[in-house]
This record gives sequence, structure tokens and C-alpha cells, in this order.
Amino acid sequence: MTERKAQEQQVRDIISYFHRQNTGYRKWDFANQKKRSLGIVALFDGTSGTGKTMAAKVIANELKLDLYRIKLYRVITEDDNVPETEKNLGEIFDAAERGGGVLLFDDAEVLFDNYIQVKDGFCRYNNFELRYILKKMAICKCLTIITTNLGEKLDRNFTRHMRFVVNFPVPDAQTRTRIWQKIYPPTVPTEKLDYQKLGNLELSGGFIDNIALNAAFLASHAEESVMMKHILEATRLEYEKLREVLTDTEIEGWV
Repeated sequence: MTERKAQEQQVRDIISYFHRQNTGYRKWDFANQKKRSLGIVALFDGTSGTGKTMAAKVIANELKLDLYRIKLYRVITEDDNVPETEKNLGEIFDAAERGGGVLLFDDAEVLFDNYIQVKDGFCRYNNFELRYILKKMAICKCLTIITTNLGEKLDRNFTRHMRFVVNFPVPDAQTRTRIWQKIYPPTVPTEKLDYQKLGNLELSGGFIDNIALNAAFLASHAEESVMMKHILEATRLEYEKLREVLTDTEIEGWV
């Protein structure tokens, strides 16, 4: 099974698990066995633009639930005010449980400073916010999704709290080519786009989308169809934004 297929299957498993939890926890009485946690927690791991947030939206849509997207830096107080942070987080979980929503803690790296695998095999676990969130996730009768790009660095003692761990890798060249082939709707005029060459550019789907949109605007401003020269200019702008170097080899033969 390819990584893409495995990812899609795991997303379907999360949806199925949510639908069937009533049978497992109540009818079959798993909820009372060893004080088992009732929360469903999924960790989505992958670099920016690989589709983690989109997958969370798909899950919420399939479950017909609202998606509460939480930016933790807005919730966690900067002055180490534990009662205030606890209050903020508690209100978030309570609202999700009352409304039956899906909680998405997006870009949660801020939590993991003290919970990353270290060389001697021990993990440092003194992060109040993370401990509090893990506790609330265990008792909240809702689905919680955490996204990060630190999956491989996280200690096992953290990942064991996750019901699901889904990896979102950067797509391979073949997949990137297919993304480019489908990126523009039929209403957008294009001319002589070399999808094979575009697919060789090692970028995730989110960045491809940014480049494609900017290229379309550049072409529209010039009153032209979208061509490789517009995508090249948009790619250079995107790389500058990312502070990355676009090499001649990557764009060889584009124009």
C-alpha cells in the first residue's frame, strides 16, 4: 500500500471509529474497563502544505460537525499564568463537547519544547500546557486532532496518548505532476504547460497551490494565458517568501 493510500485509509478509519464509539464504549462496556479514556485523539504529522488541515476539514464535514481550529499561541498566556491558560483551554474543550465539534490544534509545536526525544532515551515532561491538554483530551467526548511537523522527534510516551497517528509526506514526483494537471479549472486559459517538469519541483500541495494561483494572477495582469514563464516568476516569489534557493537545475528547460 502506498503512503497516500495508507493515509486515506487512516482518515477513513478515524471517521469509522467515531461513528462506532457508542457501541464499543457503552454497549460493550469498554468505557468502564480500566477507566479507559473516552476521547478520540489523532496526531497529523507532516511539513507545511501537505494537507493536514484539509484532512481535518474533510473529517469534520463527513461527520457533519463544526471544526474548531485553535491557534495555541493565542490561548497560552505569555506570562506563565497557569490559571488563565487552564481556563482558556478548559473553555475550548467544554465548547467542543457541548456542540459536538471537532477540535483542531493546528501547528502545535509550541507544546512540544519539553516533550521531544533526547539522546539518552529519556523525555522531559514538565510542560504544563501539554499535560493539561492530554488530560482534557482523555475525558472530552469529542474528536481532537493535533498537527505538527515534529512527529519523528516526539517521544513514545507522548504518541501512546494518540488513538491515531497519520503521516502526511511530501508527495512524490508522480503525485505532484497529477496535482499540477488538475490545479487549474477549465475556465483558466493555459498554454504549453510542461506538467512533467513542474512535477519535478519538490514542493507540497499547499505551496503548489500558492504558486499556481499567483501565476494565474500574473498571467491575467498581462492579459495572457498561464504559461511556464508565469509559473517560473510565481515560483521565484514563493521561494523568496520561504527563504529558499531555487536552483537552475530545478527550473531547467522551463522557458
